[in-house]
Parts: sequence; C-alpha cells; structure tokens
Amino acid sequence: MKYGVVIFPSKKLQDLVNSYRKRYDPHYALITPHLTLKGAFEADDERIKDIASELSNIAKKHQSFDLNVLKVSSFSPVNNVIYLKVDENETLTALHEDLHNDFLGEKPEYQFVPHITLAQKLSNDEHSDVYGQLRMLDFTYKETIDRFHLLYQLENGSWTVYETFRLGKE
Repeated sequence: MKYGVVIFPSKKLQDLVNSYRKRYDPHYALITPHLTLKGAFEADDERIKDIASELSNIAKKHQSFDLNVLKVSSFSPVNNVIYLKVDENETLTALHEDLHNDFLGEKPEYQFVPHITLAQKLSNDEHSDVYGQLRMLDFTYKETIDRFHLLYQLENGSWTVYETFRLGKE
C-alpha cells in the first residue's frame, strides 16, 4: 500500500488554497491541501506499524513551529506547478531530514522546497496566465503547526489519514 507524510494547514488556509485548486489542480478531489514531508512510499501492514512507531519518536523530538506562507511561486520550467512558498525553518527542515533517515529509507527525489500546491499539470500558456495573475496577490500568512499525519492511498487514488502525530508530546 502507498503511504506518505504531510502537514495539513488550518481550515482557513485550506479553504483559500482550495478556491484555486478546484479549478487548477486535477488532484483536488484526491487530497486536502498539504505540505509534503515525505512523498509516496510503499509499505506492507507489518512494516507500517514499525514506521508509525518511528514517526511517533520523531514527533516527540520536535516542537510546534510557525508555518509562514511568503508568496506564490512556481517550479517552472521543470514543471508547471504553482504553489504557496512556505518559509523553511529549522524545525521543518529537521522534520524533513528525520523522515528520510536510514530507518525510513529513500532519499527524496527533489531538494526540499516547502510548499502547498495551488495548481499543477497546466499547459504552458495556462501556467503563464494563472501564475501572472496569482503573483499580484498577497498570500502572506502565518499559523502554528503542532502535528503531522501519516496518510495512505485508497483504491480510488484518494488519500486519507492513517495516524496523526503531535509534535513534542509524550
């Protein structure tokens, strides 16, 4: 089964992001707006129990932190993804690194760029148009993050929470 580890922002920020994702993200119905800490990986029922235990230990090591959204940005020309850029901070970076340790395996495919996707799989013209419009808007936002989530993928391609881990809690 496929699993992943994410941070879900507050409902207020999710609603804002979804107002764009509804139109510009084909994955809109499959997963709630999120910041990916560890991309999709495979695990069986036994292995996921061990992984959940390791995630619990990782969560205890880290304290809650501020998530600061800075602006709209894009991964173009690598791919036509438009996203909210999240300010990288010490805790966020350490969490990402801990989720790619020897136990959890698999180094990330890309360099860690904390972000929340607004739009993806756009044509070049549509990307240029939408990105040009969104760059003019103010997307600065700040909230406190106190947990992350282990998700699993259902047969229909959607993702749901397997377990939630509170930061800094015994």
